[in-house]
Amino acid sequence: MKNVFSAGLLAAVAIALFSASSMAATAPAPAQPPAASTAMPAPAATPAKHEMTAQDIESFLDGLVPYQLQTNDIAGATIAVVKDGQVLFAKGYGFADVEKRTPVSADTTMFRVGSITKLFTWTAVMQLVEQGKIDLDADVNTYLDVKVPHTFGKPVTMRNLMTHRGGFQEMIKNLGAQDTGKVDLGKYIRENMPDQIFAPGSTPSYSNYGAAMAGYIVERVSGMPFDAYVDANILKPLGMTHSSLLAPLPKVLEGDMSKGYQLASGGAKDFEVVNGYPAGSLSSSATDITKFMLAHLNGGALGEARILKPETTALMHDTVTTYDPRQNGIALGFYEETRNGLRIIGHGGDTIYFHSDLHLIPSQDFGFFVSYNSAGRGDTPARGPLWGKFIDRYFPYEPPALPEVKTGFTAKDVAGNYVTSRRAETSLLKALTVLSQPTVVANADGSITVNAFTDLAGQPRIWVPAGNGLFQEKNGQAKLVFVQGDDGVMRLLPNSAGVQILERVTPMNNALFIVMAVGGAMVVLLLNLIGFPVAMLVRRHYSVDQDWPVVDKALRLFSMISIAALLTFVVGIFYTLAITAETSTWGITSGMDSTLKHFQNVGWFAMAGLLVVAAHAVLAWRSEVRGLLGRMKEVLVLASYAIVVWFVWTMHFLDSV
Repeated sequence: MKNVFSAGLLAAVAIALFSASSMAATAPAPAQPPAASTAMPAPAATPAKHEMTAQDIESFLDGLVPYQLQTNDIAGATIAVVKDGQVLFAKGYGFADVEKRTPVSADTTMFRVGSITKLFTWTAVMQLVEQGKIDLDADVNTYLDVKVPHTFGKPVTMRNLMTHRGGFQEMIKNLGAQDTGKVDLGKYIRENMPDQIFAPGSTPSYSNYGAAMAGYIVERVSGMPFDAYVDANILKPLGMTHSSLLAPLPKVLEGDMSKGYQLASGGAKDFEVVNGYPAGSLSSSATDITKFMLAHLNGGALGEARILKPETTALMHDTVTTYDPRQNGIALGFYEETRNGLRIIGHGGDTIYFHSDLHLIPSQDFGFFVSYNSAGRGDTPARGPLWGKFIDRYFPYEPPALPEVKTGFTAKDVAGNYVTSRRAETSLLKALTVLSQPTVVANADGSITVNAFTDLAGQPRIWVPAGNGLFQEKNGQAKLVFVQGDDGVMRLLPNSAGVQILERVTPMNNALFIVMAVGGAMVVLLLNLIGFPVAMLVRRHYSVDQDWPVVDKALRLFSMISIAALLTFVVGIFYTLAITAETSTWGITSGMDSTLKHFQNVGWFAMAGLLVVAAHAVLAWRSEVRGLLGRMKEVLVLASYAIVVWFVWTMHFLDSV
């Protein structure tokens, strides 16, 4: 009876491996390389252009937005359009407070605009650049009371921060909070500096922390709290009377603040507090935002008020940093977008519950702003389709036919799993990025699909090769650019390449490989752990004595304790993060450190347990009373334990969030 459990464990593992190989065998076969020449489909006919008048905009949006709100379970929206120096349209839809049935007013109802706040932060920075108080290319340590290390032998500059090239890894911890106390920006900057994972200026990697640091520099250089500086130098000069960076809001504005919702059919949520508030704390009405858009479209002036000089405004809009000139880049803080043959600059903004967009087309003296006060139930945020329909109606476009493809990467060349540059690399959150890798799939006709880029129906869009690493969206305008650097790494540049790119991972870092290896290893360990007491009961039932030396029995017992500790550690870390994230991303704060530390203490014990499991496997292999099956089982357990330890170590489960 001594090999009863060993046989069962090996059989279970064999079944699991057979199932995995069967799934792989029945999966679609890899696509064949495309032919050397692939013709692009003929473009669709140009849609009719509508005259952009207040009446036409209203009739168009009145037919579309209420439908969006109802089908997506969104409480309300606020929208504004400026054209040729005037507010052409501003209107609220739905409710600011569902329970009280309070309608949204474009003039007075304030929405949380999320990262659109950054445009105000960058404007504040450029005001001080104008005055000679900030040098865009100086080491930021010149202005700080905390030292940013030269990890790659280069300083971080303000230009790096404005173009999201400070090299910082993704930092979620302590970005948001749910308390109502006054936030301390300096404390946030000093206590939450993320590691640098890229050389400054080299790789776009969107950073809320970098924007918060820029705001803190404004605070230190100006000698004023950041919110007070923006209020005195941007909001008040422009007459933005229903706007504030403060959290909580001033009493006089509290009654104008829209509630935030996950779903309109659910209850209202708490006011969202942002600790790194220069990155995303502005509350504003649509009409107030029009004043900011008009000033930027008019060289920094609105009426008699001026927030920037014309040359500074042009510098801000036109100084573009790109990873590759064929793809969108980023101006000094403004995203760059190309659509319908037009160059567009702007910014998106998201809190947990509010979702917003701001677009400027300087060549058309045009601006568009929209914000929704609910996350909604749709997979696709409502703002994207709304903007697409709007620009197609008033700026119709017929894409030119592309030439036949004769050179460049094939679909097979670029296929694989990719990881975003906006990621956690040295913190406990690394696993969340690694395990959510976008996949580029080569299709039989030479096109590719990317599971991260879907259409309004939730289906992956199709991308057709257009030569030299460029893939064009089939029946669309978006494009993907693939480049391979001197390091041999294939990189995917999406439309948002100004703030993030994707890098192809090695087979060892492929999410599917990691999930199968670690998942299989944990199953083996769990079965071994369960089998320990089961085997004892079976032996007792049949009165069979386990004729092992005392040392063997002791090592097996300590191996079981180590396995239990390792599984508790891994499951506990994932469970803690999952419960926190389910409540709210704002819950990822220093408050969870104590819970994580308890599991990490168990984890350190489990890491040391690898030596015990290894010793047990060696002793089992040399034992005269263990059969071949038992020896193989202990080797399998050791390999499984080592795989989980490798995962824990490489995913930084023993580090902070």
